[in-house]
Amino acid sequence: MLFKRSLLQELVTTAAGAFLILVGIVIAQRVAYYIGVAASGSLASDAIKTLLGFNMIRFLPMLLSLSLFLAVLLTLSRWYRDSEMVVWFSAGKSLSSWIRPVITFALPVILVIGVLSLFVTPWATQKASEFRDMLKSRDELATITPGVFKESRSADRVFFIESFDELGNLVKNIFVQSVQHQKLGIIVASQGFRETAENGDSFLVMQDGRRYEGLPNTAEYTITEFERYAIRIEPAEVEKSLPKTQEKSSVELLQQRNRDSNAELQWRLAMPISAFVLVLLAIPLSFVDPRSGRSANLMLALLVYVIYNNMLSIFQAWVSQGKLSLLIGLWPVHLFFLLLTVYMFYRRLFQQPLIPRFWGR
Repeated sequence: MLFKRSLLQELVTTAAGAFLILVGIVIAQRVAYYIGVAASGSLASDAIKTLLGFNMIRFLPMLLSLSLFLAVLLTLSRWYRDSEMVVWFSAGKSLSSWIRPVITFALPVILVIGVLSLFVTPWATQKASEFRDMLKSRDELATITPGVFKESRSADRVFFIESFDELGNLVKNIFVQSVQHQKLGIIVASQGFRETAENGDSFLVMQDGRRYEGLPNTAEYTITEFERYAIRIEPAEVEKSLPKTQEKSSVELLQQRNRDSNAELQWRLAMPISAFVLVLLAIPLSFVDPRSGRSANLMLALLVYVIYNNMLSIFQAWVSQGKLSLLIGLWPVHLFFLLLTVYMFYRRLFQQPLIPRFWGR
């Protein structure tokens, strides 16, 4: 009882810490990417949080799987380094005694990974795609970022605003350059706001400014001062794209029964299966010689994790392309790593004199 309670307590603590660290890394990476996209004017700044949320849901199965793997690996590695394993082996515990408490700890999380992979992740992927289509359908003013020049989709206008007011309703120091009838027009105004007409047309209304208009490379320019000047903003017309395989629900994939659907469905099933296999593999892989370096097995474990996921991706592509039978699918990858787990258990059991037999108490 003391053995199981001590192990489960440390596994939960280590898994929570590893998961928080991984989530922090992913959030930092995605936020940096979206901020770069928003700074270029291709993405509205108010859309970053929504896209980040959908992406985090998509990454959750992988993050949870890696957290489980690292939790078992790091916990048992510490027990090896601090010679706690020697104590448990001397008390009659074999390496197989770690299987049951580790599975008890991991099984609820693996079930969550399965639910996320089969149902939640496709929903998040679909919603993210719909949100991107909605962003594309927004007019040009929605993606303007203060301090950044923004070119219109038709490339005939360039917008620039210096800042928003405290409430975000008014923009200050506006610059608009346009080309109409081969004439260059430049508008500068101290402030402006968006206005929607009764028929639904959207306008950029500028106040207290000037308009310069003339032929390029000539001195023939006219200057007009105004108190109010409105520019009609053309709405964007975006064709709704067909749903991708990753966006379809698992029920739809079962009904379609084509190669792409089967490959995607097997990939979703592979998430909880690979998490289960990796948790078992982490038990023999966590062996550390106290006299050797502390990071060698961690590097090897991460390499195994990367190879496992890459092989799953390769086999999924082969199934989708028709190079591999649907009946074979991704199962050879799982079988290979399961056999590797059995082999690793065999090596640890018969190479360590402190382990008297395979089946412990």
